Amino acid sequence: MARDALLPTGNRTSTQPSSNRGAAAARRGTFRAAVRRRAVVIGLGVAAALVAGCGGGTRQDADEPSGTFPVSVVKATFPLKQHLARQARMVVAVKNTGTKTIPDVAVTVEPGFTTQDQRADLADQNRPVWIIDDGPAGGITATTNTWALGALKPGATRRFVWKVTPVVPGHREVRYRIAAGLNGKALAKAANGNAAEGTFSVDVNQKPSQATVDPTTGKVVRDDSSTAGGG
Repeated sequence: MARDALLPTGNRTSTQPSSNRGAAAARRGTFRAAVRRRAVVIGLGVAAALVAGCGGGTRQDADEPSGTFPVSVVKATFPLKQHLARQARMVVAVKNTGTKTIPDVAVTVEPGFTTQDQRADLADQNRPVWIIDDGPAGGITATTNTWALGALKPGATRRFVWKVTPVVPGHREVRYRIAAGLNGKALAKAANGNAAEGTFSVDVNQKPSQATVDPTTGKVVRDDSSTAGGG
């Protein structure tokens, strides 16, 4: 048996040459320095991300051009007489009548398809008047009651369609307003220079609509005197 195997662990003498021990120590020092540099780089990256997330990055409206874009509402319909639990369709069609492409054509519905409950004990005072069964496809935005359908070339028309079901009876004023962008820099104007907007004056009857079956076609015919309008 080797002599050094009988010695206590603490009394063993390393047989590794001093030059090898120095090289190993140097490698360990280099590794630790690399780890520290990596940690610093990661820390700086996290800090930069936090600054950008807190508003220190590029402005969200930086790419939205400033200006006024002429538009025309070529169609605006919503049944002025509706009945509870019967689906209705609201359509607003917007045409770009100018010579420049509209950055992001949008429609805001005010006060939306909801109403305000003034009770102070409610955490959320918004109460639905209509349930939105289906909105403009691909048009959901982060802005409340606003839908956007992208760029609109000169002469082109974009249709915004909502399918909604009334759940509260009564008289409601539903206003729509056209915008050329979501950040307030691109403005949409009617031909007369005023804001491109309109209003539907809607009455929702609590009684269900009367329905009969056409004996010739077999289709259900509802007699609810519904008319469409807006302006």
